[in-house]
Order: sequence, then C-alpha cells, then structure tokens
Amino acid sequence: MKRNLICMMFVVVLLIPALAPAATEQQDFIVDSTDDIVDLCTTAPDDPLYTAAIHFCQGYLVGAYAYHNALASGPEGVRLVCCPDPAPSRNEAIGMYVEWAKAHPEHMKEAPVETLFMFLTEHWPCKE
Repeated sequence: MKRNLICMMFVVVLLIPALAPAATEQQDFIVDSTDDIVDLCTTAPDDPLYTAAIHFCQGYLVGAYAYHNALASGPEGVRLVCCPDPAPSRNEAIGMYVEWAKAHPEHMKEAPVETLFMFLTEHWPCKE
C-alpha cells in the first residue's frame, strides 16, 4: 500500500508540467526577432505574463541603449544617438519604437537591437 502511494505521488509529480497550460508567448522571451520584442512590449495587462513581459521589454531596450552610452563615452567612443533635451520618458521612447517597428514590417525578423538603433538614429541622430 505504502509503495503504491509513493509510486502514485511520483507519477503525479511527473505529470504536473503536462497539466499546466502551454504558454506559447514564452517563446517571445528568447527575443530572436523584433517581432518578439514588440510582442513583449505590447503584452496586454490582463495577460498572466504581463509583468514579466513588460519588465523584459524595458530591460532589453534600456540595456541596449545603456550599452551604447557606455561605449560612446569612452575615449574613442562614437555617439550614434543624441536624445533631445528634455528626453522622452522611457515609456514614451519604447512606445515610439514599437510604433516605428509596426510601421516597418520588413524589419520584424531582424534582431531587435539592430532595429532599435535604426529607430534611434532615424529619430535622434547626432549632428556633427
């Protein structure tokens, strides 16, 4: 009896992942394409993955921009983007990027860091 109970509990533990609903949106977190980051940035507030998706979106995009700033500030750094003063808020800038990406479907399969800088250099290029 005790052995059967242990076996049954073992089978239930193994089946728990199969019983959970499949979240195909989790593929977006791999961020292979601009389409993935746009999906994360536009996740609906009632989606169970909303908090993770929005934080991932902001972290990815802000991190890419921060990396640019770090490289540009070095002795031989080249600044590609010069934001206006006052700069848009993070949410405004991300919203603008998402709208730009949606207006350029030909770039949706490209790496999001590439399209982010296409957008940024188009909107706020540095004047020499």
